[in-house]
Order: sequence, then structure tokens, then C-alpha cells
Amino acid sequence: MRLDDLLATAEARITRLSPAETHAAASAGALIVDIRDDGARQRDGVVPGSLHVPRTVLEWRLEPGGRWRNPNVEPDRWIVVLCEHGYSSTLAAATLVELGYARVADVKGGFEAWQAAGLPVERARPRPPATLPGMGGPD
Repeated sequence: MRLDDLLATAEARITRLSPAETHAAASAGALIVDIRDDGARQRDGVVPGSLHVPRTVLEWRLEPGGRWRNPNVEPDRWIVVLCEHGYSSTLAAATLVELGYARVADVKGGFEAWQAAGLPVERARPRPPATLPGMGGPD
């Protein structure tokens, strides 16, 4: 299997939203889960109200009923995954479908497209040193 095939398979399992559609979905109650690393978030900013769950711990933090689950993520809520350019989020969102999430999407073009669309961005708050990545509340 090639990467293009893997992405196509993942895309078939999720909804792909434009940045404007994502903004509207968030206004209607969807949770944007930002999987970018801390460096990108500090450098470029964050989507207001998004929840930071680094890609490296996504499955652990969002496993329904899991020991390491982030309590700020309700399994029935619509989840929209956001990465830097819109590729990692596709694969990550498809993984959430595998974990049992029924309402999962990602952002076409990622944070880069969000910024280009002129949608709201704010500075990332520094994470307190004692906080586990992905365990905080929405930014």
C-alpha cells in the first residue's frame, strides 16, 4: 500500500471540512482537537477554544473509557481534528473512527488553511510544567 492509498482509505471514513465549515461546526458545538506539536502552536498560535492533544498521545487521550483518557472529551461530541497542513489530521481522525467515535472530521489544509482564510487565531498559552500533554482543557 502507498501513502496515497492510506490517505484515500482514511478520507473515506471521515468528513473533511473546509476551515469555514470547521469554524461553523465549532460554533455549533464541535470540538476542534489540535494535534500539532507545542513548537508549532507557540510559533503560529491556536484556534480559540481548541483542545491540544499532541498526535503522539492522541489514541491514549481519546480512548473511550481508557485509563489515560482526557476527561474534557465527551465520546458523543463531534470531533474535528486539526494539524499543520491537513494530512496527519486525516489519518488521526480515521484512527478515532477505529476507536469508536461516530462523528469525526478533519480540516482540509490544516492550520495553514485556517490562517489563510483569516479565521480567528490567538496566542497559545504556555502549558504548566506539571501538566501531561493532552490533558488540559480547551485553550
